[in-house]
Amino acid sequence: MKNEYRYNADLSFIRDNVKGNLYANGQYISNDKMEKLPASRLLKWITSFNPQKKEKKKDLFKPEVIRNIDFLNTKTNNITWLGHSSFFFRVNNTTILTDPIFNNITPFLKRKHDLPCEIKDFNNIDYILLSHGHRDHLDISTLKKLLAFNPTVTILCPLGFEKILKNIGVKNIQEAAWWQRYDTPNLDITLLPAKHWNRRFINDFNTTLWGSFAIQHTDTSIYFAGDTAYSSHFKEINEYFNAFDVCLMPIGAYKPRYMMKWAHISPQEAIEAFQVLNGKTFIPMHYGTFDLSDEPPSEPIKIVRDYFSNHQISNAIKVLKVGELFEV
Repeated sequence: MKNEYRYNADLSFIRDNVKGNLYANGQYISNDKMEKLPASRLLKWITSFNPQKKEKKKDLFKPEVIRNIDFLNTKTNNITWLGHSSFFFRVNNTTILTDPIFNNITPFLKRKHDLPCEIKDFNNIDYILLSHGHRDHLDISTLKKLLAFNPTVTILCPLGFEKILKNIGVKNIQEAAWWQRYDTPNLDITLLPAKHWNRRFINDFNTTLWGSFAIQHTDTSIYFAGDTAYSSHFKEINEYFNAFDVCLMPIGAYKPRYMMKWAHISPQEAIEAFQVLNGKTFIPMHYGTFDLSDEPPSEPIKIVRDYFSNHQISNAIKVLKVGELFEV
């Protein structure tokens, strides 16, 4: 199959020196090179002993939940964590959900805490942002339930998701390549790079794209990292966006490093990326909701808390409870 650069012809690029995302042999290619985790590493993980197994078993941490719907009715620019990588935003009176997953991933990967409200309370949502297709970020069951209460919602996503979304009844879809700005009145929302991958089934490796997002309005700027490993894309993003008011950064699912490093940043790398992005407020995500890896559940949040405290910059981190409103 011929190599090509794919993009949405209906959307504009915010940079002049890009031409879309490389697509070759039926797959999207990250940073112009094919990357795939060797099967030997997965086998090693499955067959190896977790040195923190006892510590993890004793660690009963899970995020605290504030049961309320107040955050849905507040008119100020705000962010509310819903667990994992799911957030509710209101920016310029526009409502957004990110990577909503409000159920168990599978019967074996169960959600560890409740939502702050009922799914039916999420109505009149303007946009749903999907960073990629992994089942802990694109959850079909959750999307179907949200569609019942938000039939005109627009989903903003990377390239390749139109078919799966139309099959569940989504009418308004905008796909984008990296550095393309979506057509969103009242806000500027741009798909940005991330170092990750995609697979939902056996034979669909990287048939869909992945990414991160910038959400901007006048003097408010938010960076949503999605899932990502540490790479040069953070510096590249900073060369175009010289600062963000808030950075939503993943900190969990990072051990063992020989398995996770190619796709997930560690807490230390999340802090480094935040600094490269010149962020003002660090909000951690992607921890505590599901058990996806080998580290004890409280370890990532302790690492980032300790770093900001030890460097006397505690005002630069906001650890949200589930359902807690943060005004931007």
